[in-house]
Amino acid sequence: MAPPLLHIKDIRIRFGSEPLLQGAELQVGEGERICLVGRNGSGKSTLLKIAGGLIEADSGERFLQPGRTLRYLPQEPDLSGYKSVLEYAEGGLAPGDDHYRAQYLLEVLGLHGDEDPAKLSGGEAKRAAIARALAPEPDILLLDEPTNHLDLPVIEWLEAELKQMKSAIVLISHDRRFLENLSRTTVWIDRGISRRNEQGFAAFETWRDKVFEEEEKEQARLSEKIRQEEHWMIYGVTARRKRNMRRVRELADLRQQKKEHRGPQGTVKMSVTEGETSGKLVSEAKGIGKTYGERPIVKDFSTRIARGDRLGFVGPNGAGKTTLLKMLTGELAPDSGSIRLGANLQMVTLDQKREKLDPNDTLASVLTGGRGDMVILGDTSKHVMSYMKDFLFTPEQGRTPVKVLSGGERGRLLLARALATPSNLLVLDEPTNDLDLETLDLLQELIADYNGTVLLVSHDRDFLDRICTSVITMEGDGLWREYAGGYSDMVAQRGSGVDAKQEAKSAKAKTKGDDTSKAIAANSEMPKAKKSGLSFTQQHRLKALPDEIAGLEEKIAKTQKLLEDPNLFSANPDKFHKTSEMVGKLHAELGALEEEWLELEELADS
Repeated sequence: MAPPLLHIKDIRIRFGSEPLLQGAELQVGEGERICLVGRNGSGKSTLLKIAGGLIEADSGERFLQPGRTLRYLPQEPDLSGYKSVLEYAEGGLAPGDDHYRAQYLLEVLGLHGDEDPAKLSGGEAKRAAIARALAPEPDILLLDEPTNHLDLPVIEWLEAELKQMKSAIVLISHDRRFLENLSRTTVWIDRGISRRNEQGFAAFETWRDKVFEEEEKEQARLSEKIRQEEHWMIYGVTARRKRNMRRVRELADLRQQKKEHRGPQGTVKMSVTEGETSGKLVSEAKGIGKTYGERPIVKDFSTRIARGDRLGFVGPNGAGKTTLLKMLTGELAPDSGSIRLGANLQMVTLDQKREKLDPNDTLASVLTGGRGDMVILGDTSKHVMSYMKDFLFTPEQGRTPVKVLSGGERGRLLLARALATPSNLLVLDEPTNDLDLETLDLLQELIADYNGTVLLVSHDRDFLDRICTSVITMEGDGLWREYAGGYSDMVAQRGSGVDAKQEAKSAKAKTKGDDTSKAIAANSEMPKAKKSGLSFTQQHRLKALPDEIAGLEEKIAKTQKLLEDPNLFSANPDKFHKTSEMVGKLHAELGALEEEWLELEELADS
């Protein structure tokens, strides 16, 4: 048997007084495909960093074969200290590596290399980090949540790229389909130790449940043995004192063993607070359209959403999923066509961007709305500390600020708040982000049992398959089409997955929502030599446009915030419609400015 490329064993590390890893092990052989799984906070990322040599354990051994190359992809890449994205990507290359591959990967991932790293969005930074990790084609790839911030076309491209690489891969991800398609071995981090199964992720849950079942039987046998020994101590025939003392010590050891046993981590207890039953019709769209500048976002789209439907919205980042969703829920007026909303709708939106969480607010205040210590759940109420326990928060965390929470904890907090609000229409925008697999299972079960209607935006193919009764996907040029079933059913009917977004006029244009002003600002600072074809007035205009666009986006965000008030439509319908129209006009003005910038950039390049 060939020696492993990388071997770390007996890894022990603690943070504060609590042990995180207690004897964990990871062994990586030539060409292996290993998925690293475990609950949020179990130590997966810590173990991966130790394997990559980024941090040292309190104790344990790490062996990397001499001459072998290893690259690590972090959850949150740090591009500081680099003048350009290309310089960052090439920073992962070793002497003798092909520098063209770094440029090639950046272009495949929608970047050009001359972007300013300080002005990248989260998705762009992750794509740059992927290019840096993959460019050297290392012997070992350590990937921590590689699909975070990526849209479906990039996820599927990355999956295909990793499949054909010869590198050994150790992968952490909450994307089930990604794990199933790539892994052939599973290492499970559970209560500080590691367990290994020579099967891929598809077999993990069956294996995990079997381990828990055997553990439960072992604990039952231990309890019975303690009961028998205690009975002997009280009623048994007195033997030699030496023998008695031995059994006393054995009983004490058995009790200590039972006391120190750490059972499986608890599961989230989810229940949704359902509002009054909505009408049979939830939303009906007839020939609706939306255009920003000359770019059609939605064109002549019609659908009818009935009570109980579970609709998924898929497409690349910046395609207009959120715009379409807001039109269908009445938050945004269409430029053409009509929207008819059903009666008695109570909508709750799960904002996975976490923009509605005050970082200085406490967990208890977020859940109670700052009113007392009780969480109102429909016709009943529950103490906030008890409700927090249902979502795996400790009472001590009740008074801690939101800003100290991890990504997974923030996701659970948002779920807890959203599910406590009475609703018959759930709008879920990327609800699977940062949630561990067990919590995803429970969220799926909750949605399946929910009597209301669900509108879901997600890049998680497995979650879409499990939840959706139909999927609406972008076909290109503002056209959207609805397919019956989940994501896999859509692919079967369509013959392909989600298409990548078409670039607008210039290859350097990245008009993707909030990323627009960043992309424009980055490109507006290109060397003046590239703009020599412009007149003085055009050069001045090109320089001024990024500030104008940024200011207009800020104005749109402030106006949009007025529409987030759930009581605005019922309290003042006229104000709601006027504000919606204003947002539409501002978006049109923004589109015109972006178009002007694109034309000037194209002229400058030519």
